[in-house]
Amino acid sequence: MFEIFTRFADWLVYELMGLSPDTKLGDALHFFVEDVSKIYVLLVVMIYVIALARASLNVERVRDFLAGRHRGVGYVLGSGFGAITPFCSCSSIPVFLGFTSAGIPVGITMSFLLTSPLINEVAVLLLMSLLGWKFTLLYVLVGMAVGILGGVFLDQIRAERWLQSFAQKALERGRQQQSVQSGPVAKLSFNERHQFAKGETWEIFGRVWKWVIIGVGLGAALHGFVPDGWIEAHLGDGQWWSVPAAVALGIPLYSNATGVIPVMESLIVNGLPIGTTLAFCMSTVAASFPEFILLKQVMQWRLLAILFVVLLSAFTLVGWIFNWLTPFI
Repeated sequence: MFEIFTRFADWLVYELMGLSPDTKLGDALHFFVEDVSKIYVLLVVMIYVIALARASLNVERVRDFLAGRHRGVGYVLGSGFGAITPFCSCSSIPVFLGFTSAGIPVGITMSFLLTSPLINEVAVLLLMSLLGWKFTLLYVLVGMAVGILGGVFLDQIRAERWLQSFAQKALERGRQQQSVQSGPVAKLSFNERHQFAKGETWEIFGRVWKWVIIGVGLGAALHGFVPDGWIEAHLGDGQWWSVPAAVALGIPLYSNATGVIPVMESLIVNGLPIGTTLAFCMSTVAASFPEFILLKQVMQWRLLAILFVVLLSAFTLVGWIFNWLTPFI
């Protein structure tokens, strides 16, 4: 699905610019070009499609189903949708904005946002070949649990009040759309729906495009520059503190779930405990600085800090659990 962005980055960086993929500069620039182009396309396409659907379909049935007595099902569906979508943490944000604009409860949207970067089908297949089906199943269940419990917690503290003002207004507009019980949805022409979707798309894109460059640029600058063997040498003894240390070390870095699997394999082969490795990789994928730079455009600092603490606590707990379970699996 996303191979076109890889090929575009190959052509621009390796062919047109003549950089070698074996150099850190070439690797970092390729990373930057591929991710920025992918996120820009996702921003435009996903927000436009969701806005077009909102202008023509009765999303209240879905919203009421998720927001009412079936809220628990909504968390599972949000996390499950995140598990089957091949998005990294930054690429998930356009979908997050689209869900918010549709009036979907923030906790359910956050279940998607938390799960999506941790699990995808490629990562699952690679992880199964590396660690076997038992560890892979546990990883999937734990990743979904992080999303579900995180969504429940953020709903309980009414996290929507700490969205940025434009995101709060988008959420409120979605909630105030005509309800199913009040009558049929007004029929709009395709041009009217297109104009609505186009306006919504460019309003959101205009707010966040530059932060995509800054966030992914930071990730690209750090990508691949951790000295070989440093992590294994300093965190490989399995002490309790090595798990939170690995989580903290993963924060400045950035990768997607597929790209981090080879790193995971290298760390495990070189003696890093499985739980410590998972904690490091989960932090790299779902709690990186680039993601939080982008999220700052839709969340206030308080919500961002709460989300940060929730993620780091969850990853640390996951690392400890997997280190403890390893001898029994």
